[in-house]
Amino acid sequence: MAAYPRPGTVVPARLEFTPDGTGVTYLFSAEGSLVRSLWRYELATGERRVLAGPPPASTSEGTLSREEELRRERARLRELGVTGYQFASGSTREVLLVPGGGKLWVSTGGGEMVELSGSEGAIDPHLNPDGSMVAFVRDNELWLLPAGEGPAQEARRLTSGAEPGLTNGLAEFIAQEELDRDRGFWWSPDGSRIAFIRADSRHITDYTIVHQGKESVDNEPHRYPFAGQPNAILQLGVVDVSSGATAWMDLGADPDIYIARVGWRPDGVLTAQLLSRDQGTLRLLAFDPAGNATVLVEERQEPWINLDGDTDFLESGDFLWLSERSGFNHLYRYHADGSGFRQLTSGDWMITALLRVDEAAGLVYFIATRESPLERHLYSVPLEGGPVTRLTREPGYHGAVVAKQGGRFVDVWSTREQGPRVALREPDGSIVSMLFENAGASAAELGLRPPETMMFAAADGSRMYGMVYKPKALEPGRRYPLVVSVYGGPHAQRALEDWSLTVDLRAQYLAQQGFVVLKVDNRGSANRGLAFESAIADRMGTVEVDDQVAAVREMATLPWIDAGRVGIYGWSYGGYMTCMALMRAPEVFKVGVSGAPVTDWDGYDTGYTERYMGTPRSNPEGYRDSSVLSHVADLRGKLLLVHGMVDENVHFRHTARLIVALTEADKDYDLLLFPEERHMPRDAKGMEYQERRVLEYFERELTGAG
Repeated sequence: MAAYPRPGTVVPARLEFTPDGTGVTYLFSAEGSLVRSLWRYELATGERRVLAGPPPASTSEGTLSREEELRRERARLRELGVTGYQFASGSTREVLLVPGGGKLWVSTGGGEMVELSGSEGAIDPHLNPDGSMVAFVRDNELWLLPAGEGPAQEARRLTSGAEPGLTNGLAEFIAQEELDRDRGFWWSPDGSRIAFIRADSRHITDYTIVHQGKESVDNEPHRYPFAGQPNAILQLGVVDVSSGATAWMDLGADPDIYIARVGWRPDGVLTAQLLSRDQGTLRLLAFDPAGNATVLVEERQEPWINLDGDTDFLESGDFLWLSERSGFNHLYRYHADGSGFRQLTSGDWMITALLRVDEAAGLVYFIATRESPLERHLYSVPLEGGPVTRLTREPGYHGAVVAKQGGRFVDVWSTREQGPRVALREPDGSIVSMLFENAGASAAELGLRPPETMMFAAADGSRMYGMVYKPKALEPGRRYPLVVSVYGGPHAQRALEDWSLTVDLRAQYLAQQGFVVLKVDNRGSANRGLAFESAIADRMGTVEVDDQVAAVREMATLPWIDAGRVGIYGWSYGGYMTCMALMRAPEVFKVGVSGAPVTDWDGYDTGYTERYMGTPRSNPEGYRDSSVLSHVADLRGKLLLVHGMVDENVHFRHTARLIVALTEADKDYDLLLFPEERHMPRDAKGMEYQERRVLEYFERELTGAG
């Protein structure tokens, strides 16, 4: 249970077609570990070979700089070795860039990987389109280094003025953690300019995290924007690569905004998506060379706008835009000047990813929930409008990479019965070849029992999907304790036709030990439409708990469930939900394990919290009622709190404040701390210790064993 990777999950990742379309590249560990190499698969011959292996230092996270360590945390990345790569997008020769061991490595024309001298400490590197240069961030400034063949040259600094709290070319904390934007600079199509973000957080007071478990004193200052407090001030600049001159774009009169997305049109015009602070207005702007802005799209939506991917611009100047204006995320084609649009998809289902535009074929490829909220499939739709065509046939959860032209695609799919497989497919979905069979990765071969799908009625009557893990054989007349595994928050979905459900080994072990485990996607969860998700607006921890209670009470009508022995556990939002369930429904939930809980939303960040709750000033009653601290007097069950003390996402302060409130209310609790863990437990011995403690807690408190 404490080991990573999970069974059947060591599969090719970060798949891409090579620029010339003759091969597929991917990250993979032949040894079955978390340490990956970069591989190439030749489509014509089926030959496989390693392009880049992990540098010796990469097998240990101790070699990472603190900035890289924190970037990995925000990306929820456990893997080591080669964790990323990129091809030059417009080069006549294949140019491949691989970061590794704190340096950059480049291969030209299929040759050996060569270390780029002067690239030490490079963060977030990106090749220019022709592959001759690589830009990266170091010491909070943007740098440029020749990447082609020839004698080594010194890196050249393109920006200036950085200091603690002021960065050029880096994505700020909120962009990385909450807006799904991990980049802070973008090459123009011709490689002559670089757009970059200057983020000024100097006015944000440092929140200091102290490493209490080390031999030496180590303090981490974080400029963390708490809900209702100032955000980083952002500027969007364009630097000329040759001269170093910078032009600043006009982002409007209100400086208190988010830069959600940045991109270049094929004609070299810079564009950006700007999101209002309250996240109810999204504008797509186009900038002229002097920085003057033209508004192409302005979209307003209540109660919030869910951000999607980058804007896709066509050669004609038209562009594709994803929007939930109908209540479900669908695709629209806009005229170049934004004056009109055509809706390309519709219905009570969601597009979850826009993959590729093939203008030659006149098709757009995307992943969606059209068949079922539990599944994902690849579809295409004509750019001019027309019927939607499903391209993946086998049931399950599909992800795909589509070739630039021709419609061939690589399909990665799994079910609860079978681990992920990888196939190269023709445009009609027929298999050309299997890139990865994943032999032995089936539930039957691994001795695992996939959870069963169940439907539940939410507190308001809405349909909810759930998954139930049962003991191997239900004994007649026996009633089993029920344990709820919960997340419950927005932008997440737990009930899926996906292998990850089956290799939830904590749930599997609990079921083997005589517990029934339940996962339910309550209102507020993702991919069911905006109305379903936005039921939590301004009042977190209310309808989610009501829906979990409704599911438990429905389960309690089954003759093999003991409604008097119900537990719950979760991490992060799930840790918050665990506390709220114990306190708002103490008659239902008797035992809870709460990992890294948000205990008061005034202590969480602006980008996430204000989207759903407004600010503490605009919604004081909602903040008060949504705080765990407001409900500690109602705790009657057993509570185990688990937290990493250097968690930079949900600070340990949340658990500390809860402990103070529990003490004042004279409420008992149990505590499990990890002084040197962040939001994601990583230390192998620590994870093993945690799993044992969690399991013993449920066994002791729900069954009297352990």
